[in-house]
Amino acid sequence: MKVKLLRHTTDPELLCGAAALTSTKIGRPSEILENIDSETAKRIIKRVTGYEHVSVIEHASFTFSIEGVSRTMTHQLVRHRVASYTQQSQRYVTYDTPEKYVTPPSITKNTRVKEIFDDALEKISETYQKLLKAGIPKEDARFILPNAAKTNIIVTMNARELQHFCNLRCCARAQWEIREVATEMLKQAKKAAPALFENAGPACILRGYCAEGKMKPPECNIEELRKRFRNL
Repeated sequence: MKVKLLRHTTDPELLCGAAALTSTKIGRPSEILENIDSETAKRIIKRVTGYEHVSVIEHASFTFSIEGVSRTMTHQLVRHRVASYTQQSQRYVTYDTPEKYVTPPSITKNTRVKEIFDDALEKISETYQKLLKAGIPKEDARFILPNAAKTNIIVTMNARELQHFCNLRCCARAQWEIREVATEMLKQAKKAAPALFENAGPACILRGYCAEGKMKPPECNIEELRKRFRNL
């Protein structure tokens, strides 16, 4: 798995700070942006988002390359609708070796189960190749491929949606693969725009309590999570 921040809005904090001032100040947005400095922008963002007026951070966008992840993960990812996606197509890309599949850690650490899993993937790969050799189009041969099949995807989110995505997917109850992706996305976005993501992370670190009720993972400690994500 690899997550890489490809591009983001130039000076995202200055832009969002200027957007926040536009709603309360006399003057043109272009002039406000020209005159605002970094520290002022950060202070304004902190104050305005503290009031939960978060629409102003929608003006900043972040584009990531997410590579070598499973179709299981991307099926969850694309449920976040306020985003743009371009994914590697199984109509054009073949899956000819077991290395093109993702193996969950719970399977990797169990030698006997890993052998069963690998054997199944090997048979799937062989059957897939037989279908192609029989003249079956890739778009039809792919019907036999499992959720473990690796894929690459580009995703663009604005800062508000990225915060919301991390609220849900950095949670300890999120599926392990998308949790790892979300945490790495947040880490890189936070480096690019620390003021926009100062308090981002699983929702419990802002609420102060876990909303999962009986489903709360036993290893989940809110104070430890808060410290971890603030120092991400």
